[in-house]
Amino acid sequence: MSDSQTPAFCTTRRVEFRDTDAAGIVHFSAFFPMMEAAEHEFLRSRGLSVMQAQDEGGHLTWPRVSASCDYHAAARFEDQLQIAVWVDHLGGKSVRYRFEFSCQDRRIATGQLTAVCCQLSDGHLQSVAIPDAVRSKLKGE
Repeated sequence: MSDSQTPAFCTTRRVEFRDTDAAGIVHFSAFFPMMEAAEHEFLRSRGLSVMQAQDEGGHLTWPRVSASCDYHAAARFEDQLQIAVWVDHLGGKSVRYRFEFSCQDRRIATGQLTAVCCQLSDGHLQSVAIPDAVRSKLKGE
């Protein structure tokens, strides 16, 4: 799906004290909220939202069904992380994102999130096909 060289979106995030462990490095669990925040920023950059109101009522939303992260080097308090986002796979109902974290040209971590397109109406969640207009925006068309 994605051009492996060119990310769909890039953002930065400074490591906060709360992200670090007793050794002063970013705790493994801190990368998951960073991936989610980068995903939300990516969606907003494409005119989308993780919780988008629908004309016919309800909301289109994207619950995660898979998340993983591999760690390559330590990041520390106040490091400025660059986070690149790719749309690795766009299926009928799901999207898989790839994330690469770097700091001063050092690869820090790589991660993946898979989210399923769902309609949320009256408290009920139902997976649905990704609407064509949303699909086009995710592709950058």
